[in-house]
Amino acid sequence: MVVKIGLLGCGDIAWYHMRQIQAHDDAVLSAVYNRGRERLEKLGAAAGLTDDSLFTDVDRMFAEAELDAVVNCLPNRLHSTVSVAAFNAGLHVLCEKPMATSLSEAKAMVDAARKNKRKLLIGLTKRFQGDSIAAKQLVMNGTLGDVYYSKAGWMRRNGIPGWGSWFTRRELAGAGPIYDIGVHALDLTCWLGGNFDVDQVLASSYAEFGPEKRGYGDWGTVNESGYYDVEDLASAFIKMKDGSTVAFEVSWAANVPSSEFSVMVLGDKAGLDMSKLMIHSTNGSEVNAPLEYKETDSYWEEMSHFIDCIVNDREPVTKPDEMLGLQRMLDMILLSARENRVVKASEV
Repeated sequence: MVVKIGLLGCGDIAWYHMRQIQAHDDAVLSAVYNRGRERLEKLGAAAGLTDDSLFTDVDRMFAEAELDAVVNCLPNRLHSTVSVAAFNAGLHVLCEKPMATSLSEAKAMVDAARKNKRKLLIGLTKRFQGDSIAAKQLVMNGTLGDVYYSKAGWMRRNGIPGWGSWFTRRELAGAGPIYDIGVHALDLTCWLGGNFDVDQVLASSYAEFGPEKRGYGDWGTVNESGYYDVEDLASAFIKMKDGSTVAFEVSWAANVPSSEFSVMVLGDKAGLDMSKLMIHSTNGSEVNAPLEYKETDSYWEEMSHFIDCIVNDREPVTKPDEMLGLQRMLDMILLSARENRVVKASEV
């Protein structure tokens, strides 16, 4: 079976997915949707598509293009509604992170996928890195023991994407770095620890760089006539229902020495530091061992997994309960930061 895939959106990330689809023997890029014609034609030309495979109306694309699946690269606010429409059209969906901009939206996606018996994969590419795969196996083998404390962070010194574009507008993005990159660190931490069952959250967020047009990154397209009304740094202390805790921090721009992705997972037998790729333990003496792993292309592995799930009827690695737990945590972080108080899981 060759999986016929449509792309939704023509931003930077869509180009990554386009290349993976084209390189895969079991997939073909059959159609592309984008509201604006200029970007649509540029990506379509690069993909070698004819004009009748390019759409500026997503419903028309679902109705007329012969597709098996779509990759949703649209702004965050459209992840749920358009994915649900795709499911109802009988299509499988790979949706870019974050899954949605609220828990209710995320639940609607899960419900639609189940109702239509379609696959839903969320684009959390950190899970497909070789070091992450090796680390997950260590945890499953019991090397760390019982996980009780973790750190999840992605701090950028300068990395605001597309200032003034949808990235920096709450109405379309839902949030700033919490949704954009923090979701990667938080998901990987919870996935490694095997725990998405949150109890309560205390969080704070700040916007010290974006409103002053400082801290631009090299992703996205700057829109000087746009605006910035999301956070550029956030921190949170997350307590899970089993008593374990996660310290979370993320920034698009901050006065830090350098940009760094950091995940640390501590168990009662050993600790895992993903930033240094080391395993640490103390049992009479201190032991520091490197994490052994094989390098992977995470975008290739993600697309291959999506296609495999469709062709061989496998369950996507981003399980529904995990994704709903992750979205609940994100909602709680945003609510706690906005209202400056502890938020319980039952509130969202």
